[in-house]
Amino acid sequence: MLRITAWVFILFAALAVTAPSADTPTAPRVIPFRTRTMGTWGAVNIATNDSLAVADPALASLLVFHHVDSLMSNWTETSEVARINREAGKSTIIIDPEVAHVIATSLQVSRATNGAEDITVEPLVRVWGFLGGKPRVPSADEVKAVMPRVGWKKLKFDAKTPSIAFARDDVRIDLGGIAKGYAVDGAGDVLRKAGITNALVDLTGNMMAIGSAPGHDGWVVGVRDPSDKEKHLLRVHLHDEAISTSGNYEQFIDAGGKRYGHIMDPRTGWPANGASSVTVVAKSALICDAWDTGLFVLGPAKARQLAKTRDDIAIIVVEPAAGGRFLIWIEESLRKNVEIDAATSSSADIRYF
Repeated sequence: MLRITAWVFILFAALAVTAPSADTPTAPRVIPFRTRTMGTWGAVNIATNDSLAVADPALASLLVFHHVDSLMSNWTETSEVARINREAGKSTIIIDPEVAHVIATSLQVSRATNGAEDITVEPLVRVWGFLGGKPRVPSADEVKAVMPRVGWKKLKFDAKTPSIAFARDDVRIDLGGIAKGYAVDGAGDVLRKAGITNALVDLTGNMMAIGSAPGHDGWVVGVRDPSDKEKHLLRVHLHDEAISTSGNYEQFIDAGGKRYGHIMDPRTGWPANGASSVTVVAKSALICDAWDTGLFVLGPAKARQLAKTRDDIAIIVVEPAAGGRFLIWIEESLRKNVEIDAATSSSADIRYF
């Protein structure tokens, strides 16, 4: 009870800080409502001329983030994912339907990417210190020792029941690479059901654009320059669409003159290193979040090849090129939605596919 009360207090405090006065402006403006959750900041940015009128649905949408975190966090022993990791190696267990939906989506992408997307990567993330430890470069023997615990085919999953079992008792799952997308979809659904037609939901770069920002036809989201967090390479115009980016520039280890990113290739046990970032645009934030990591792991060429076969996603791939430049691949279906910064035009090569 105390924990729930604390959450509500934090959320109301965030609303009190960000909400304007009760005076109603003549034109809509974007009002941000924020909360600390899932190890980062989550926000719903609502275009409105009456901030008080949208405060309740804003709070309800922010609570979705905390609800998803309570189910899917790997940082607590009380989450549904923690229970699965404790019990599914011993017997088949019935699991929460929401968690089952996220697992089912992940496994669909695992099949499509031949294992480049894999929620059983948890032991690898731990041995590299990116989960529950200090990031470090493990020895080849350490990596080899955990590889038998990794592989999506080690999950015996039944979406109808729904139930899950592990082929080994030391298999572990990690939904950190996909849960944020599910949370964004849920927050967006809450806003729509409340009659809000123009908003941007943002959970550390996993975004859902609903309607349009004031004075614009849609919402404009930047794709970050992997070498400079203060700059964007380009901007994507979104209208009732989601977007997310997977990149190797947020968490990494510099050792021995080499940089090791936090995104593991579950097929090798070592960090994926072909692309600098992969951005996915789709109707669902869950779909974006499920695909961006797998496509990043596949590398630029295979990611483009696979994306072209699908009509539910469109992608932008940034890869390093000679002389400190970038090579940016933009899927043809996004051409009209992408605005390229002037500085990017002179410092990167742009190609459409």
